[in-house]
Amino acid sequence: MGRMKSADTKAGIVRRHGARRIGPRGLATAAVAALAAAVTLTACQNVATYTQSSLVRVIDASYNAQAINVVVEGQTLAANIGQGTITDYGTFTASNDAPIKITAATGGTAILTANGTFQAGHQHSVFLTDNGAASTGYTVTILEDQQTVAASEHAAFRFLNQAASTGAVDVYMVPSGSTLANAIPIVTNLAAGSTAGYIGFAAQTVTMVITPTGVTTPKYTSTPLALTGGEVRTVLIMNAQLTSNPPVEVSMADDAGPQD
Repeated sequence: MGRMKSADTKAGIVRRHGARRIGPRGLATAAVAALAAAVTLTACQNVATYTQSSLVRVIDASYNAQAINVVVEGQTLAANIGQGTITDYGTFTASNDAPIKITAATGGTAILTANGTFQAGHQHSVFLTDNGAASTGYTVTILEDQQTVAASEHAAFRFLNQAASTGAVDVYMVPSGSTLANAIPIVTNLAAGSTAGYIGFAAQTVTMVITPTGVTTPKYTSTPLALTGGEVRTVLIMNAQLTSNPPVEVSMADDAGPQD
């Protein structure tokens, strides 16, 4: 902010014996200058204290049979959800220690409490998986989601493999008019419990096919996906139940770019 210079008598400032007496025109000039300074200071203060919010959603990959509620920073983000649910994003205050609480949908005491980091101006997923412990039942992981669209004429998909009974999988994006036998997987040997970060590929109409690693018989085949470019999606891979040779199920959500 610039320093105000002394005005001359034409601006209404009269000098006598080393002191200054401000005339009517000077008072008006000083008032305008003071108001401008106050507005500038207020704007500076607003910029200094403003913090962007964080977008947060829930991905429930738990095999726990009960329906749950998920409360974040005291607000209910998800209510009565179960395995395979990917919620819409909610807006929350950015925090390095955001409280997260999981309760049964029917109410009662918390099944699990945790804390997570939500960065200002970012998108995150509260990823719920099983930890095998009867006392809590869940593991909470905070994922950072891609919030910018994919490169021109490309799509970007992230894969979360929670198909414990199937184990490691290969994922194909088979172009329209082609066959699985002629396709090359974009993800290979993705172990159960693992994540494959966002992978880009040419946007076109494709069919997503998931097979056990090294096996050509599909465990999952999607309907055709008409990708036009820019799509950013998360794919959750699960088993319908923890039994021998169960089918694979998929939940898919838009993170950024064109939506279904």
